Amino acid sequence: MINTLLIANRGEIACRVIRTCQRMNIRTIAVYSEADARSLHVQMADEAICIGPALAHESYLNMEKIISVAVSTGCQAIHPGYGFLSENHRFAEAVTAAGLTFIGPPSAAIILMGDKIASKQLAKKSGVPVIPGHDAPVGNSVEALAVAQKIGYPVMLKPAAGGGGKGMRIVSAPEEMENALATSRSETRKAFGDDRIFIERYIERPRHIEIQILADAFGNTLHLGERECSIQRRHQKIIEESPSAAVSPALREQMGRAACNLARAAGYVNAGTVEFVTDETGNFYFLEMNTRLQVEHPVTEMVTGLDLVELQLRIAAGEPIPFTQEAVKFSGWAIEARICAENPSRGFLPSTGMITRYAEPKGDGVRVDSGVKTGSIVSVYYDSMLAKVICAGGTREEARIRLVEALNGYHVEGIAANTDFVNAVLNHPEFIAARLSTDFIDTHFQGDRPGYGAKPEHLQMAALAATLIYHVRTVAVRESLKPMTSIIGRESAPKNEHEYKVRSDDDLFDIRIKGSMSGRQWLIHVNGNRFDVETPVFEFYRRRLKLTINGMVHRFRMQAAHPFIIGAFCGIFRLFEVYTPREWAMIHHMPERSGQHMEDALICPMPGLVVAVRVQKGDRVYRGQDLVVIESMKMESGVASTSDGRVADIMVTEGQSVDAGEMLIRFESVA
Repeated sequence: MINTLLIANRGEIACRVIRTCQRMNIRTIAVYSEADARSLHVQMADEAICIGPALAHESYLNMEKIISVAVSTGCQAIHPGYGFLSENHRFAEAVTAAGLTFIGPPSAAIILMGDKIASKQLAKKSGVPVIPGHDAPVGNSVEALAVAQKIGYPVMLKPAAGGGGKGMRIVSAPEEMENALATSRSETRKAFGDDRIFIERYIERPRHIEIQILADAFGNTLHLGERECSIQRRHQKIIEESPSAAVSPALREQMGRAACNLARAAGYVNAGTVEFVTDETGNFYFLEMNTRLQVEHPVTEMVTGLDLVELQLRIAAGEPIPFTQEAVKFSGWAIEARICAENPSRGFLPSTGMITRYAEPKGDGVRVDSGVKTGSIVSVYYDSMLAKVICAGGTREEARIRLVEALNGYHVEGIAANTDFVNAVLNHPEFIAARLSTDFIDTHFQGDRPGYGAKPEHLQMAALAATLIYHVRTVAVRESLKPMTSIIGRESAPKNEHEYKVRSDDDLFDIRIKGSMSGRQWLIHVNGNRFDVETPVFEFYRRRLKLTINGMVHRFRMQAAHPFIIGAFCGIFRLFEVYTPREWAMIHHMPERSGQHMEDALICPMPGLVVAVRVQKGDRVYRGQDLVVIESMKMESGVASTSDGRVADIMVTEGQSVDAGEMLIRFESVA
């Protein structure tokens, strides 16, 4: 068995590999960039070596430096994690040439299955159904238009190399092709060093189902069931689960057999994932094979009881798989949520900075794979994923409820995160019913909010929670003043009922509260509807208020935004203005709040690197036109003009680092 392992990665996957190595008494060597000097994986490893500046191509993508560190520190093997060099056949070859073991498949298998065109051709030969499309890379937009016309719209542009959603674009009409192809090529060139793009028919409303396979050097190949990864945004998975509600035992056996046949045909050894899409009639089609460990592997581990990293290490060390296909048993259900540093309320823009407060949930069936802690720095240079929260239960609903509660116990401050958005997805009626597809977010959400809008009862409960906080604060202040009022003889008799006016957007609520500070039981009427509320311990748990309303537990994320405004975020994402009758009478005489918007400037919405400036000084521009392209956390985003005008000054250049709020372009009006 390997006794010293270098992990050629960072973040939560590096920490994940280290945890298994600690259990197996394997010494670990971490590598890190200058930006990651304070990272958790650096602290967890037995030894950590800096390999270069923050930019990935100067550190985590520098094969020579990584292999040199492995040799100098006495490593026998290198684990590539996922992303970076994990599917780079040259890296696998270089590791082997240096006399080290690569924890992954042979380079020949990486070449074959990592090339989406070649793997599709192999799948055809192996009898695996494939998506209709063009099997050769397209040269330019003219050829791409001709291919798309032949296949029929909508089509999917896909990189021939790599995975993880990078470079993928859906094209619904000919006029979208040129820009989509250019962006797709740019992203895939930066991510994988290969800008070949091919085109497939886009299967509408597909479910994304993948099969986890294991193969050893003795000819044993088996599968560990399926994972459903249909909940995606911009082709990036958000929520994964195992098993899938859409897969019957017969379909599981059929897809598992196809995945194993493909792996055998490719000469595959170690852990890998064969990905499929299924259409609305239940047909399945080969999508691609990921020749590495997947981000979502914990859900498979939780339903099988296996450690995939340990199995990777043992297979790489020359051991056979220690069980047969018949011995693989599945128990219960597991669901995983990815926690990412992004701001859903601002169009999911990346969020960077220092994590000032951090806490993870605990409990039966709860697992957190994290790469951060309090004090960690989240930078623009790497992927936005901070952690994964995974929960298991006897049934899908039990696992779902457990994950909802766990996310309510996951707390991060200092940066924005998508925790509330993920929780809103988990609580969407269509998700609860397991009616899923890869366009779930686009279909059922408007930005970060559920498309169906807030139910009246939920709005009333959110208003109730905000009002109760305001009420308790007001009563607490009054109680603290009692000694003073008794001295001057002005103490008034306590009121039995309190009335409030609450406003949220265009909704108005009349709220009456009866209850005592000591009893922790409240009778509250909202617009005449009765709510019995219990809060045995009136306190916040990780910035969330727990209330039992009409016998059911509800949690609200609270945020004071003004002396009279309190936010109650229970998947509703609204601010509630709470007023006493006297305050309500006075508020109408106050000026309305107004936001400021700079019409004469293009402001950077997020920190990142300028990769393209698409205009020149003097150019005429129009509202909605992308003028600058910013790369942040390995994704490119266009910054659109906020007004019609002419470019007066360009304040940035390509390759420049920019921060949120920085001026990119100044406009002048056009007569």
